[in-house]
Amino acid sequence: MRRSSTLLLSLAVVGGLTGALPATASAQGRQDIPQSHPLWANAQAKVADTAPAAKLSFRVYLNQRDNAGAEALAQAVSDPDSKTYRQYLSPDQVRDRFAASDATVDAVKSWLTGNGFSIGEVPSNRAYVEATGTAGQTQQAFDVKLSKYKVKGQTLRAADKNLSVPANLANDVLGVVGVDQATNLFKPDHATGSGTPSDVAPGPGFRNARPCSAYYGEKIDTTDPAYNGKNLPYAPCGYTPAQLRSAYGVDKVGADGKGTTIAIVDAFASPTIYADASTYAKKNDPQHPLKQSQFKQHVFPANPVLEPPDQCDAAGWYGEETLDVEAAHGLAPGADILYVGGESCEDNALDVALNYVIAGHKADIVSNSYGDTGEDIPADEVKVFNQISLQAVLEGIGVYFSSGDNGDEVARLGTPSPDFSASAPWITAVGGTSIAIGKDGKRIFETGWETSKSSLTNGVYGPAAYTSGSGGGTSRLFAQPFYQKGVVPDALAKKNQTGNNKGRVVPDISAIGDPNTGFLVGQTQTFPDGAYYDQYRIGGTSLASPVFAGIMAVADSFDHFHHGFINPVIYKLTSRTPAISDVKHVDAAVERVDYANSTDASGGLLTSVRTLDYQGLTIHTTPGYDDVTGLGTPNGLLFLLLV
Repeated sequence: MRRSSTLLLSLAVVGGLTGALPATASAQGRQDIPQSHPLWANAQAKVADTAPAAKLSFRVYLNQRDNAGAEALAQAVSDPDSKTYRQYLSPDQVRDRFAASDATVDAVKSWLTGNGFSIGEVPSNRAYVEATGTAGQTQQAFDVKLSKYKVKGQTLRAADKNLSVPANLANDVLGVVGVDQATNLFKPDHATGSGTPSDVAPGPGFRNARPCSAYYGEKIDTTDPAYNGKNLPYAPCGYTPAQLRSAYGVDKVGADGKGTTIAIVDAFASPTIYADASTYAKKNDPQHPLKQSQFKQHVFPANPVLEPPDQCDAAGWYGEETLDVEAAHGLAPGADILYVGGESCEDNALDVALNYVIAGHKADIVSNSYGDTGEDIPADEVKVFNQISLQAVLEGIGVYFSSGDNGDEVARLGTPSPDFSASAPWITAVGGTSIAIGKDGKRIFETGWETSKSSLTNGVYGPAAYTSGSGGGTSRLFAQPFYQKGVVPDALAKKNQTGNNKGRVVPDISAIGDPNTGFLVGQTQTFPDGAYYDQYRIGGTSLASPVFAGIMAVADSFDHFHHGFINPVIYKLTSRTPAISDVKHVDAAVERVDYANSTDASGGLLTSVRTLDYQGLTIHTTPGYDDVTGLGTPNGLLFLLLV
């Protein structure tokens, strides 16, 4: 179970939406950086001192000027009832008006070089100053002692108290990321296992067993026992891009995303990504090839100073990148795609990748298919992420995050929680649905994605057990944002709160997510007979996010403008028009057959029933806004016309 004390500290730091606490006095002429000392770094957990000669890199993030003014302007440019709606700023205008000044950057650099550090990148938006040095230099510069601590099965570096900086710099420092290794505790949702960021073979092969259906209901299981008195349809083999474009009504609108760039942020980079994605399009969507001119990649090289985190599975991230690229191109085949790969799967590395896109306005839409388990997040990380996402709103860049694949996280945390970064206020959280697409390409039904599994053993179905589902719930970290007021029911907004307080509720909107009604992808994988391209069905909100990003790219080209941060618009739409389809609970299930060894029938077959909207959680699909699917799903041409 997560420590509630850490969570409460984060609440204090965020103070509703964003904002830093004032620094407190430390040694003479110095001031503390609040909550920069992890609670787990205590005497009982200490196992060793950090060697003074050990190398490390960190980033000193800088406060922007006039944070309140930046938030007010972000609301104004994204609210359709504002006089300055869609009057976005350029990156230069954001920098000149809100970023740390050159004098502040120079002062921080001077202090760091005076302590012996070498200075690395300072991005164009002056978000941070990167520095590299030794543990001994770091201890002196921040007036701390660095040690190794045992925490949750890992041995991590941290300081023995809050970091402090010279008093003349205290108001300029937003936070310091990298001195401790706190973010090693926070796994992105879609990467597990172990691995290294270079020289990694493609991941182990996976194929879907037969029988499966080309469309929902094509094949009915009449050989296995009926489930609750019903013969069930076999799960689809994996929907194609054309089926999804048809189901979401973006196939015959005369727009395909041309003129819009979708950025995809993940960790590392698949060495076969363009070959796989272009092969996939040729096989499954031949009228819409992925041209070389449409695809670009920017990858941050691995930093040799950084200690590789245990949980980074580079090969697993190859699959994530492949899904994101093929889904985004599948829904918006005319859009350009920019893939940006972080140097690791840690939050601070992914923040740098996201900041690269935002600082240079490299894209109009950003899809992010990762997130942490719950919201027990270091205070510095929360503040840093909010400042980056706020700049995206000011520039008119739409940032989309998958809401998570584990429902309300009760199974993993013991208490209900949405996932960060999806719970942050200046991004759009995309939940997942289960979708039935018929022979004609139209939606038969769409319901919330919360799956249970009942295995068939010796002719008897076992008890249903939850497996995965759309992430959602009420934030303890962020107050209710302006756009959710009057739309999200108080019964949801007040969950996890005290008194009359209301929190941010996740998700905002949804798209296909259930892997049992999932998307067909193609990827180079490692099979027993070698590594080569093959195809399989996949899902998750890591599918929902790029699918919705693709729909928004089509909306950009259809409406001839870039929509930016869409939350204020879609929350108003839901009460005024049918542009968003309300997603309701549907009692439905599919029969699924899997290879026991994941690749062929030689190891036998496993048969199970997968329900599509399991009701055994604390979040539920209901009429109106709900914490599984948010406002609902885009309703084709009406959505494109009115968004």
